[in-house]
Amino acid sequence: MSADAHPSPEGICDTPGRHGAIRRVLVVDDSAAQVHLLATILRRSGYDVLTAQSGTQALAVLRTQQVDLVLSDWVMPGMSGLDLCAAYRAEATGGYVYFILLTSRTGREDVATGLASGADDFLNKPVNMPELQARIAAGERLIAVERELSEKNRLLGETLGELQQVYDGIARDLVQARHLQQSLVPETFLSLDGADVSLLLRPSGHVGGDLVGAFRVSDTRVGLFALDVSGHGIASALMAARLAGLLSGANPERNLALMIDDHGLYQMRPVEAVCADVNRVILEDMTTELYCTMIIADCDLGTGEVRFCQAGHPSLLQQDAAGETAFVGDGGLPVGLIPGARYEVQELTLAPGDRLLMYSDGITECADPEGTLLDQSGLERMIKRNADRTGPDLLDALLWDLADYAQQKEPADDISAVLFEFKGPASQG
Repeated sequence: MSADAHPSPEGICDTPGRHGAIRRVLVVDDSAAQVHLLATILRRSGYDVLTAQSGTQALAVLRTQQVDLVLSDWVMPGMSGLDLCAAYRAEATGGYVYFILLTSRTGREDVATGLASGADDFLNKPVNMPELQARIAAGERLIAVERELSEKNRLLGETLGELQQVYDGIARDLVQARHLQQSLVPETFLSLDGADVSLLLRPSGHVGGDLVGAFRVSDTRVGLFALDVSGHGIASALMAARLAGLLSGANPERNLALMIDDHGLYQMRPVEAVCADVNRVILEDMTTELYCTMIIADCDLGTGEVRFCQAGHPSLLQQDAAGETAFVGDGGLPVGLIPGARYEVQELTLAPGDRLLMYSDGITECADPEGTLLDQSGLERMIKRNADRTGPDLLDALLWDLADYAQQKEPADDISAVLFEFKGPASQG
């Protein structure tokens, strides 16, 4: 190549082109004779050869031409081969270029300096041609590996990009699914004639398997329920959504907990029969290995009488007007697990100012950083500590206390609760 660092007609090899990792070589030397000698040999070996007679010219070539290997004299006026190597390495953004420096320096310090500047190999002057070919072959193996890795990294990057697009799409869908699941609880606070009902639903991920709800039976009765589908994620959420349709207050004609009496009015079915029917529906109509725990209650707003059925769900927490607490309920079998399972009704009576809390095991099984579970005793302490709070304010305080106990913002398990606060008949208000 001429001094202006552009390929000349002689730069194209007369023999068939090589197909290895090294196709184009840049020869750099301030001696025109040395450049001509090395370029001629390399062209006969099948390489495309560019030439430059100074480090500055060589750097200009490297900035504009695709080069695989640089064969450069170490000692040159102006920019030395060492300076050329360091300058190129500092600004290179393309594929790897293999540098061989021609030198009469063989000291350890010289070699260390060359390697530190980015040189890959060294060749003593005068050049031994078989040794030069062997060094180029070694460089070709390294470049081949580098290009293979680069290609794999490129493919990996494209794959990761495609996966990111898929993940982003799934994330958008899950956000919508979360909104839809939250819509299953359209009212989180109901002020009734004789009681207030507050609902809390907080999945651990985008969607969860917990569900809570309340439905009016009549002017003097309200139904409450809470359920917790086994497992986590989309499958549990889909099952919870289907179960929501069985206990919907928006569609009383489809609500398993309701029936029409002889006067054409809706009445609450026995709560133990409701659990038995949910158990049957899951086993017979839903092809799944999932099951769930649930609790359903029939609350009389005039007398404070509560009839409930506990199907594997945590016991109710009852708190009286003085702030004293007690757990009520003796367990029961989950629904969707055993065909023909039988469920028992339990009863309690609330006085004005008393309240009941239905809650999922995501609350009592909340763990602190050392792995200690909150348990019923911890929940009892939290409720007593917040005895002066009511309605959604109490449930929000409970969420804050749980996050503080676990030392993390997002819950490890789905959290749900129903708070029933009995005020007594309106005539007593």
